Amino acid sequence: MSALLPRSQAKIAPGAVHVPDWLDLDTQRQLVQACREWATGPAGMRATRLPSGGVMSVRTVCLGWHWVPYRYSRTVDDGSPVREFPDWLGELARRAVGEAYDDPAAAEAYQPDIALINFYDDNARMGLHQDRDERSLAPVVSLSLGDACIFRFGNTRNRNRPWTDVELRSGDLFVFGGPSRLAFHGVPRGLVNPQPPDGVGGEIGLGHGRLNITIRESGLR
Repeated sequence: MSALLPRSQAKIAPGAVHVPDWLDLDTQRQLVQACREWATGPAGMRATRLPSGGVMSVRTVCLGWHWVPYRYSRTVDDGSPVREFPDWLGELARRAVGEAYDDPAAAEAYQPDIALINFYDDNARMGLHQDRDERSLAPVVSLSLGDACIFRFGNTRNRNRPWTDVELRSGDLFVFGGPSRLAFHGVPRGLVNPQPPDGVGGEIGLGHGRLNITIRESGLR
């Protein structure tokens, strides 16, 4: 199906770009393996508890800075130091910005130091929210691995319409910055067409589920 109907790069809103199939299979496999390593140990993947007392349905591990609703910390919940943000991931994110925007200068200026890795199972959701806990308004880079999802990209004013629903598949890149940097966005429904064990998740070593790696520039010291 994808060979007959290739997906094209699309500008979803000013500063928001969807690049289908940006990651090749080898890079996806490398990222999945890295996520497995990051997910283990004392600073590993966990469900985040919100100030309201609710627990998020996605599970998260952070690199560089640990996200604590609604701020960042150098330590995780139990006091363990947050995992380091690797240089190679920053280089990948810079390349993503440069290619999405066709702007080498934007890539060179981008200095990411945070990654949030979210794992979605069949029942996981992400409510519409803004990424506004960073001091920098540099673009957010989002990489998708495994099962597809519906990604809802809204406006900068509120959680109401207008919004655009985009199907993100394994290997897709989504970058949002500039006028869209503070747009509300989320994953309003479960996994789309979950892959069988020998599907794309099996090909890249993930199996079932979806990993989303979002990379940001904190502006923190």
